[in-house]
Amino acid sequence: MPWDSVVARAHATTVTWLMWRGDPSVNAYVDSWVAPRLKYEYNITLRTVDAEGPAILNALVVEREAGHTPGSADLLWINGETFANLRQEGLLFGPWAGRLPNAAYVDSASPIVARDFEQRPNGYESPWGRVQFALIYDMARTPHPPRTVAELRQWILAHPGRFTYDQSFTGMTFLKTLMYALEGGVAPFEGGFHEAVYDSASARLFSWLRAVGPALWHDGRDYPRDVAALQRMFANDEVDFAMSDNQNDVVTKVRQGILPATARPLLLRDGTIANAHYVGIAFNAPNPAGAMVVANVLLSPAAQLEKQEPAVWDDGTVLAIGKLPAEWRARFEALGRDPHALSPDSLAKYARPEVNPRYQERLEADWRRLVRDAQP
Repeated sequence: MPWDSVVARAHATTVTWLMWRGDPSVNAYVDSWVAPRLKYEYNITLRTVDAEGPAILNALVVEREAGHTPGSADLLWINGETFANLRQEGLLFGPWAGRLPNAAYVDSASPIVARDFEQRPNGYESPWGRVQFALIYDMARTPHPPRTVAELRQWILAHPGRFTYDQSFTGMTFLKTLMYALEGGVAPFEGGFHEAVYDSASARLFSWLRAVGPALWHDGRDYPRDVAALQRMFANDEVDFAMSDNQNDVVTKVRQGILPATARPLLLRDGTIANAHYVGIAFNAPNPAGAMVVANVLLSPAAQLEKQEPAVWDDGTVLAIGKLPAEWRARFEALGRDPHALSPDSLAKYARPEVNPRYQERLEADWRRLVRDAQP
């Protein structure tokens, strides 16, 4: 139906969004800016529910098997392996993303935005943010941080108990960063999943992890549940490094007083992983029209500019600034950059793409089996 008809159908409805609720900055942006805007402009009530990755997949599988139509969710915050699994199971509504008016502004020339872990979205998900992995350190505690994977190993061994990583998506991104570096770069992993490449690379990675394991926090017997827990440990001086999938996360949290004023982001010179995050619509969504309107608002120049504000979230835009009307181009170009943020040149120099989601699935399973669950 025409877009005006989609908007009309979405009027005065509720949209239930399954999304990660693990970061105060993200929550504040969605609750204090997106939700009021939707209510004011479209009379849409946004209801958010904390869920990510496997929980989203499991919920939709259960609803499909139980014949629940309509289901309990409309919009889904997804990417990577979750997107791959949802598509394989036929659990996404679509294609629809190309019909959003604001899709015309998307940076479709960017391989980070146009491919989700090497997968073409094909209209089944719409991008709404772009980030790059970075370590977080404290200049006061660690004035000369390691700059490469080799230097990081030496630092961990020389400072027992002061480094760890989390069990969630961010920790797995860190492990993939190590795996790329130890195999000589990302090139061997590109172009689909290769069993021989994974076998070789994972063997190197787990050898590296075994070597540093006894020098990790709690002798490598325990790992923080998620990245928020790791960042709290860093803020409490329990460890000397944290990490984030968003290179600007540290800048925002310093401004908010969550992390120490001397905390800074750090890119390893071996390269760090950059990716985009997306929203999809459940196959049995009770309100797909409302979900489309929300996705279109998330892609709007106003929403993208607001979330890129350093004091708000500082999540990277998926829009091509050159495609925007002159007024919005000027506003993006005038957007202040925190003096402690990483430069765009450095981010581009060290950015590495995500590869086939099968690598992450195998790595997660093998890490749990060989590292986390292998502890005495």
